[in-house]
Amino acid sequence: MLDVCLLGCGGMMPLPYRWLTSLMMRYNGSSILIDCGEGTQIAIKEKGWSFKPIDVICFTHYHGDHISGLPGLLLTMGNAMRTEPLTLIGPKGLERVVNALRVIAPELPFEIHFQEIQGAQQVFEMDGYRLIAYRVNHNVLCYGYSIEIDRAGKFDAVRAKEQEIPLKYWSRLQKGEQIEENGICYTPDMVLGAPRKGIKLTYCTDTRPTQSLVENAMHADLLICEGMYGEPGKEEKAVEHKHMTFTEAAEVARKAQVSEMWLTHYSPSLNRPEEYMKTVTDIFPNAYPGKDGKTTELMFEGEAKEAS
Repeated sequence: MLDVCLLGCGGMMPLPYRWLTSLMMRYNGSSILIDCGEGTQIAIKEKGWSFKPIDVICFTHYHGDHISGLPGLLLTMGNAMRTEPLTLIGPKGLERVVNALRVIAPELPFEIHFQEIQGAQQVFEMDGYRLIAYRVNHNVLCYGYSIEIDRAGKFDAVRAKEQEIPLKYWSRLQKGEQIEENGICYTPDMVLGAPRKGIKLTYCTDTRPTQSLVENAMHADLLICEGMYGEPGKEEKAVEHKHMTFTEAAEVARKAQVSEMWLTHYSPSLNRPEEYMKTVTDIFPNAYPGKDGKTTELMFEGEAKEAS
């Protein structure tokens, strides 16, 4: 199960009713944060989630509405006596940008590990999940992210017995471990069926529609996608500033055949995004306006799902 919370869905500036861009996910005891705009700490507190399990913070790019909340968050994590290392992932220039922001947060009781994204796409193998960064089309170097969690096939006890695999090794093989004993090698494929459908979430802000986004969002359970402009007549402005309209995001969702889409990263002038959803759902019916604190649980196929 992957817990997902859209902490903030605003672009450019925070508003009294809308925090800046940030997404938080929880999986297997750890937390992943994508972007950290101003107000992210308050949004996490309002949600009731904890700062301490954050192991990875990813940045799409280095505009202020996506990273200005980082120094305060680092200080809060340090004041909570965190000692575990923190991994930061982002475009070229990551260490330089973060160290400049750390002028106001110089002393931290934990190490920061920097991983700059190389090239147009890079895969990071994390603790139990796969993080894919892919380049999109903004007016500065910018990336989107996909989170993929694989699911192994079902354990086949009959096959294990037929191959006389000792019972004490069953659980380890089921977890994907390879075991050698007395010259015999036991591998997970000896007892597991074909891999089952896993979980996939794709997140993207600040871009024009790109093939890289469509390809990386393909068959995602949830696409959280920029919809900077919902009002009619904003198409030229979207092209000029390299953002997307609601209908362009809907076309991406349709082409990528995702299960569900949330819109995010709204222009400050867009007060009521729900008023413009009809044009979106005409193109992609399972689309919803994002809002601060919008939460879901992405479950493996066959398990129940809750949303709020």
